[in-house]
Parts: sequence; structure tokens; C-alpha cells
Amino acid sequence: MLQIPFMNRVLICLTVLVGLAFAMPNLFYSKVETHVDAVRTIEATGSTPELEAQRAVWPDILPATLVNLGLDLRGGASLLAEVQVEDVYVQRMDAIWPDVRDALRAVRGEIGGIRRVTEGPGDVLQVRIENEDGMPAALEAVRALARPVASLAGAGATDLEVSADGPILTVQLSDAEKAATDDRTVQQALEIIRRRVDAAGTREPSIQRQGATRILVQVPGLGSAQELKELIGKTALLSFHPVVSITSDPDANPGPGNIILPDVENEDTYYVLERVPVVTGEDLTDSQPDFDQNGQPAVSFRFNPSGARAFGNYTQENVGAPFAIVLDGEVISAPRINEPILGGSGIITGNFDIEESTQLAVQLRAGSLPAELVFLQERTIGPELGQDSIEAGTIACIVAFALVLVFMALSYGLFGLFANVALIINIGLIFGLLSIVGATLTLPGIAGIVLTIGMAVDANVLVFERIREELKTAKGPSRAIELGYEKALSAIIDANITTFITAVILFALGSGPVRGFSITLGLGILTSVFTAIFVTRLLVVIWFERRRPKTIEV
Repeated sequence: MLQIPFMNRVLICLTVLVGLAFAMPNLFYSKVETHVDAVRTIEATGSTPELEAQRAVWPDILPATLVNLGLDLRGGASLLAEVQVEDVYVQRMDAIWPDVRDALRAVRGEIGGIRRVTEGPGDVLQVRIENEDGMPAALEAVRALARPVASLAGAGATDLEVSADGPILTVQLSDAEKAATDDRTVQQALEIIRRRVDAAGTREPSIQRQGATRILVQVPGLGSAQELKELIGKTALLSFHPVVSITSDPDANPGPGNIILPDVENEDTYYVLERVPVVTGEDLTDSQPDFDQNGQPAVSFRFNPSGARAFGNYTQENVGAPFAIVLDGEVISAPRINEPILGGSGIITGNFDIEESTQLAVQLRAGSLPAELVFLQERTIGPELGQDSIEAGTIACIVAFALVLVFMALSYGLFGLFANVALIINIGLIFGLLSIVGATLTLPGIAGIVLTIGMAVDANVLVFERIREELKTAKGPSRAIELGYEKALSAIIDANITTFITAVILFALGSGPVRGFSITLGLGILTSVFTAIFVTRLLVVIWFERRRPKTIEV
């Protein structure tokens, strides 16, 4: 007999109701968006009457999940950046030089004096040895510094390659270490960019790695690509250096162990600083936009325990001396230490406006980029173009939807109307799932929904055609409907599994628009199978139980 147990009916109805409930907020997009933004702001900064009014535009008891609109629908900024991983090679060589120097000093009796060669490429460390006969001892001492490469691809390899050419000893990163370093550098840059964008309060950014060294950043709702570049483009490398002297000559000899850097405000002023900083931005735990004692925009900061200890000890021992604050190779401020700063916190002053101080605080809080970013492509999409895309996608969905509804009604009569009801529920469930998983809808995603609308009735067509066949041989309409669903089930599952596998492959191997298409296609397949096998069948069973027809016509 054609029956569906009561509990199964309850579960089907509950699933449909929950899906439609989570899809419903998308019908009131602007109200729900205002409510969600107000709730987030209240949780972060506290309540105000204005925020409470914005929160009240949507009831708290109702779901507030939305389908996030992508860059091509909402407008915003897009950047394709390339991480200059070679910068890290230079930093590694500078960092390893003290260890190499100490290792060579241990065999000074055999090699004589040593001197670093500075004329060569920055990613190679070259040392001239006085006694060339001692080169084997020098090679052995420096090779002892090599460590295994910390990656699966570089298993068994070491991080340093040490060679000799006459009196010159050369140290450089091995190919395996360069590959591992490239991967770590890009991953670190990716995470820092994500923290900077998230800290700026933007909605649902898309930050993806493309290829070996490139990163694609898309931020819907942002005004321009230049604004995005200013937010993520700076390395924001902060350090605090003792001041040796001040000069107006940029070519002056700073002396051993010192560097000369320009003043960010006065182009005729240069500071000679000790190369080794007292503390760096790596020791920061927090930074916030603030105001100084004169009411001018500034940035307050707080160190971790080790940074606070080093900072406090230095300021305690050097009261009255100038102390340079260096950001990205420029001295932004060089205040005099009037008293020891022992609390582990302080304030950075400079010629900031409020926007610049907020941006600097975000960059410092997120951390410094490990290497410079070179922007290969920048794109700004206005909200008007995004609205045009939404309207075009909406029209495409409506046309596809209407044509399928008409086709099913004309082809299968009452059973076609049941399929149409299930199709309407199917679209609601797609948007409900997109809202629940927090997916971002793009133009290719809309194409996936349009394709799903066309494919959604395939399962019903298989069932209805099978019922037609069974009506010719089965004993009664009830048995024909039951056999129609049973015998069409395997064909439905096989057809949709192959398409679902394709969607999974597109998601795994694709990026950007391809992933957006695969997400809506995959979710559409799941909801289509559910509505065809369970929802349409439940409608048919309820109708059959009420009408008890002696004959049916499909």
C-alpha cells in the first residue's frame, strides 16, 4: 500500500519548515542586515539608543541568517597581490650571519680573519677567509649549522647549502628550504591580510591563495581598491631603536652596527640609529586608535610580558635620551624619554588624522607582513553594477522558474502541480542552506541556481513517467504510484550522484567563480533529490488518502 509513516511525515515537514525559516530573512535583506550589524556592534562596543533602534527592526526570536552577496552582486574592491618571497631570503641571510660568524670564530686559528662580502646578492651570504688553506675547516663549521627542512616535501634535505670558491665561502638556502619558506611566507601573509580585513569590520571578505605566491582579496561593500590597498598593502613593521645622532646628510656614514633612516615628516632630517631594536612590533599584544594629551589622533599600544620588560628596562636606564619609533623604514616619531615607562604600554604620536591612526592600529594589531606585496591587478565594482547583476540574475531565475512550472503543469496535470509546489520549496531550501552555511552568492552561483531549477524536475519526470508505465500493468493506482517511486529511485540517485561528484571536483580544484557555481549546484542537487523523493511523494500520498480515486491520469 502507498503509505508514509507518521514520524517520517513529521520529519519531512520539520525539515521543510526549518529550511524555509532560515531562507525567509533574505526576503527582508536590508532590515535583517541592519539588525545583524547592530547586534555585532553592541556586542563589541556596548549598547546605545541608536543601536537598539537598529536592532529592533527585526525580531530577535526569528532567524537572522542571510546569503552573503559576492563582489559582483554587492560591489566592492578586488586586488590580486604577489608576495615578494625573495625578501625573506635576504632576511634569513641577515639573521644567520651572527651564527656563521661565531662558528667561523671557533676555527679562527685555521682560517685567520673573516669579513662579510656585501657587494653580492642579498639572498646569498658570502664570507672572505684570510687563510684559504683553512677552507675545509670553515665549511665543516658552517655546515654544522644546517637543520632539516621543516616540510614533508623537503624530508631528508637540509636548509642550508654551503660552498667555497677560492677564499670566498658562500651560504644560501637550499631549494627545498626555499620552497618551504615560500609556502610559509604566503600562508603567513594570507593570515595577516585576513586579520587586517576582519579587524576593519568588512562583511564577508573572500581571501584566497592563487598559485604559488599570489593572493586574491575581494571585499564586498568597500569603496575603492585604493582603500583596500592602504589597509593591507603596508608591511607595518614597527620597531623601537636607540638614537645615536641626527644628521641632514642621507649619505653620512652611520658607523658599524648602525643604520640611517629618514624622518617621515621632515625630508631634511635623518636619524642614525642602532641597527638592533630594543623591541619590535612582534612584541605587541594590542593597538588601538587614541588621542594624545593635545587631542590629536594617535595610536596606543601594549606589549607582551617580554616586550614590556625590555621596554621598561631600556627607558629606565636611558631617561632623557631620544628614542626612535620606526615604521616601515621611516622614523615616525623620536620622543625624548622623560620618565621610565614600566607599564608595558605607550602611545605613538605623529602627523596622523583619525583615519590614518585607525588604519595604523589595525595594521599593528594584525601583525606585520613577512614580505612586500606587489599588486598585479586592482578592480573596483560600483554598487550600481552589482544591482544590475542582481536584477539580471533575478530575471533569469524567474524566466527559468516560470517555464519549468508551465511545462510540468501542461505535461503532467495535477501531478505536475505537485512537482511545482515541491520546486518552490526546493528554491527556498537552497537559500536556507546557503544562509546556514554562510556561503557567498555570486553571479556564477546564480547560474548554478538557474541550472538547478531546470534539473530539479528531472527526478519527478522519471517518477511520473514510471508511474505512467505501471498504470498499464499494475493493479490499481495505489500500486502504480508505489512501484513508480520504487523503480525510479535508483535512476534518480545514479543521475544526481554523478552530477554531485562533478560539483565536488569543481569545488576542490576550482577557485573564485568556479567554487561559487559548484556550491549552489551541489546544494541544489541535495535539495532537489530531497523534494522529489520525499516532498512530492508526501503531497501525492496526502492527496490520494483524501480523494481515494479509482483511476488516475498522469
